[in-house]
Amino acid sequence: MQKRARIAVYPGSFDPVTLGHLDIIQRAANHFDKLIVAVLNNTKKNPLFTVEERTSLLKQVTRTLPNVEIDHFADLLINYLRAKGANVIVRGLRAVSDFEYELQMASTNRKLNDDVDTFFMMTNPQYSFLSSSIVKEIAQFHGDVHDLVPPEVEQALRAKFDGLQG
Repeated sequence: MQKRARIAVYPGSFDPVTLGHLDIIQRAANHFDKLIVAVLNNTKKNPLFTVEERTSLLKQVTRTLPNVEIDHFADLLINYLRAKGANVIVRGLRAVSDFEYELQMASTNRKLNDDVDTFFMMTNPQYSFLSSSIVKEIAQFHGDVHDLVPPEVEQALRAKFDGLQG
């Protein structure tokens, strides 16, 4: 009997990718044969970076992780997993407040496809306060974000906000 490859999807807006996201990506990549980091075009949010820019930044910061693939989608997550042959969703949890929403989403996804499991990972405590929204707010007012995001993202934030103000 041939063992099926364990393929997981880590979906998110990643607007922008933070060191907290990268920590989850690196750790999750150790648990699966293939980890697909899938950029979602969330219609409820007004993103700073385009899907293409977010995808490019993720490719840059994960280039040393051979089993990590970067992609994007605009469909139901369950449909995306099916198309990719994946049956695990990776989600990071920063606090109890995250768990309530994530539990609801995991239960909904399981209802839509009972072959799908959600793999919850606790965020490294040093990133428990960190969110893309906080990073954008700090960067918008020229605050120091070097210990919150990878260097490539810091440069992209600077360029984006300098362009918006110029």
